Amino acid sequence: MIARWIDNLGDWTLFSLTMPPSIGRKSVKTVRWAITSLPYRGTLITSLYRVGVQTAPVVGLTGLFIGMVLAIQSYPEFNQVGMLSNMGRVINFSLIRELGPVLVATMLAGRVGSAMAAELATMQTSEQVDALECLGVSPIHYLVVPRFLASVLLVPLLTVLAAFAGMMGGAWITIHLFDVPSPDYWRHTQGTIGAWDLVHGMVKPLFFGAAISLISCHRGLSNRTGGAEGVGRAATQAFVISFVVILLIDFFLTMLLSTLEQF
Repeated sequence: MIARWIDNLGDWTLFSLTMPPSIGRKSVKTVRWAITSLPYRGTLITSLYRVGVQTAPVVGLTGLFIGMVLAIQSYPEFNQVGMLSNMGRVINFSLIRELGPVLVATMLAGRVGSAMAAELATMQTSEQVDALECLGVSPIHYLVVPRFLASVLLVPLLTVLAAFAGMMGGAWITIHLFDVPSPDYWRHTQGTIGAWDLVHGMVKPLFFGAAISLISCHRGLSNRTGGAEGVGRAATQAFVISFVVILLIDFFLTMLLSTLEQF
């Protein structure tokens, strides 16, 4: 099992940095290609729509209820010390710095990442990827690059949406359910979020989006099992691996950014 994990990690690294021979004959650095060259016409708009527009409602709804749950769970502790008006500090800080990025990334791994893997696995099974190569079109440039760009560009924006919805949900519960005066709540909330909190909240989604798209596309294009079984396995592996990688990236980025913040 460990040997298989190491083999998959090496294969994914080659996929992210260079096109492996099993997918294409041309050796092209995928990440550099995504930065220095434009994707094919129409492919980026479609990916932006699927990653951003179709995901925004569920991300906003998730953030709203997370903020409301945080307010309900924080109420007993703050009520004991008579500091209900300071609940917004904890809610906003948690959403911006940690919960918002991780929850949005997990949601996207389940919804967008699995869909990417299933779609590309189906194309691999039906030999559409081979047809692209026969037409002289790079599968990486046509299929992976727009999905990679859409994820990197929109995951931070979706994180902002989720955090804002969570702030509004927490404020609504605190003000209307727990009868905290609105002026007091917002006055104590001002100045809670600093520059480094925004750095944490914006840098992490960039890496999360890149990891989700690369892992999902790799699992889809690596599918060699025909039928629904292979497609389902690719979608499941994409979500599980993406979720584990999200937690690892979050851990190491938190350590790095916290260390830089101290200096």
